[in-house]
Amino acid sequence: MAAKKSFSKEQYLKWYEEMLLMRRFEERAGQLYGMQKIKGFCHLYIGQEAVVSGAMSVLQKDDNMITAYRDHAHALAKGTSARAVMAELFAKATGCSKGKGGSMHMFDAANRFFGGHGIVGGQIPLGAGIAFAEQYLGTKNVTVCYMGDGAVRQGALHEAFNMAMLWKLPVVFVIENNNYAMGTSVERTSNVTDLYTLGESYDMPSAPVDGMTVEEVHNAMDKAVDHARSGKGPYLLEINTYRYKGHSMSDPAKYRTKEEVENYKSQDPIEKVLKTITDKKYATPEQIEEINKRVTDIVEDSVKFAEESPYPTIDELYKDVYVQSDYPYILD
Repeated sequence: MAAKKSFSKEQYLKWYEEMLLMRRFEERAGQLYGMQKIKGFCHLYIGQEAVVSGAMSVLQKDDNMITAYRDHAHALAKGTSARAVMAELFAKATGCSKGKGGSMHMFDAANRFFGGHGIVGGQIPLGAGIAFAEQYLGTKNVTVCYMGDGAVRQGALHEAFNMAMLWKLPVVFVIENNNYAMGTSVERTSNVTDLYTLGESYDMPSAPVDGMTVEEVHNAMDKAVDHARSGKGPYLLEINTYRYKGHSMSDPAKYRTKEEVENYKSQDPIEKVLKTITDKKYATPEQIEEINKRVTDIVEDSVKFAEESPYPTIDELYKDVYVQSDYPYILD
């Protein structure tokens, strides 16, 4: 049995602040949606923070990330500023997608975050394609492609898995299994409930992961990313997690029991990290409060920035329709 990996004080403090920012940002977004400052669709990530934070402690700066429409936390973790994400939610010109994408279509090429995709499963072949570009260009960059448990029913997944294995693409596919495809449980939509076993059809290495424990996510991602980066091809992780809120802001989530929700809340990933920090005396109560205040200030600053930013002008309708020829993945 491999020795249990230990993590530094700095890593725990980083995880805590990173996940807390995701949590507080999403809580504020939910409030602002209720005030009709944010419109359209809005899918919150509350409860799932360890899935992204555990990955970010493994990934390198030039590694790529692509995901579905529950994407605010992914953008924040990848380096997009809270200002740019909040402004995008407000449909303002200063948003990371110039106010034209909204909640479901965050995009930040500079930080190698490629969406935010509103079409269920649409990002899966795109993730394989980005990985193919990296392989073609001879880099060592890995692409992490996130999807929900509902997206695994899409045929595009199987096509992408087959091609990724055939060409040994440097991609890690991650199923964020929060138990429900909108309001329908995995058990009601699939004969296969251990979703990681879908990789076995393609001889793709795969594993289940406890997504409510950031250390477990880190360890699984470390193995998967190293596998992909070393040229051995793709890896599939089913990270089991839970969203505390409904599928979107319009979902009252009456298909779940209060007991089920409370059971998962008792496993809260942020509280687990905070307990480790306090048990090991990695930070004093005053230092923890400083982190909490810093996070709150970042979120409130992002709201002020979004409020004061302008809306896109009418001529933006005709921009960004076609990609520019100097885009880094356009090949001569």
